[in-house]
Amino acid sequence: MTEAPDGRIRCAWATSAPDYLAYHDEEWGRPVRGDDGVFERLTLEAFQSGLSWLTILRKRENFRAAFAGFSIPAVAAFDAADVERLLADPGIIRNRAKIEAAIANARAALQVPGGVSQLVWKYADPSSPAPRTPQDVPATTPTAKALAKELRAHGFRFVGPTTAYALMQAIGLINDHLADCWVRDRVGVAAA
Repeated sequence: MTEAPDGRIRCAWATSAPDYLAYHDEEWGRPVRGDDGVFERLTLEAFQSGLSWLTILRKRENFRAAFAGFSIPAVAAFDAADVERLLADPGIIRNRAKIEAAIANARAALQVPGGVSQLVWKYADPSSPAPRTPQDVPATTPTAKALAKELRAHGFRFVGPTTAYALMQAIGLINDHLADCWVRDRVGVAAA
């Protein structure tokens, strides 16, 4: 836990940069519903793989512009010319495998009965105990492994258990704000 200049106690990672502070206080762990919103977070978590989340946060608006606001039908319609356009875009992470995965994932999302948001939200875990220290926050869980497995069964790519767990944290399926963090009780995990 770290006390920020405003006197509030936060998860330690949140105080290392203003972008992290805003993301921690305003977004991380708050429920995100809707297929496009879940698709955006899943895509960004996949692009983050191997990189700092701060890099993704700072490029987020560029990603939104490059990926048609993360509209699933729009991204699913991307073709080879769009892949080349994205590879040439210095505002995003220019990784062919991740770009192609984002497009494949949009196509997969279109085929999920009930939508990707409904699929993901059935893995919500409102009963998980509050972590007391950063060491209490796992990199993955059996639930995240099951989510990743189901997403892959639907044709999603770049969705291993660690990425699935980061998605669960980001969109409020699990509340991993530390027990003493001022945001924890304001976030809560919404029932599936």
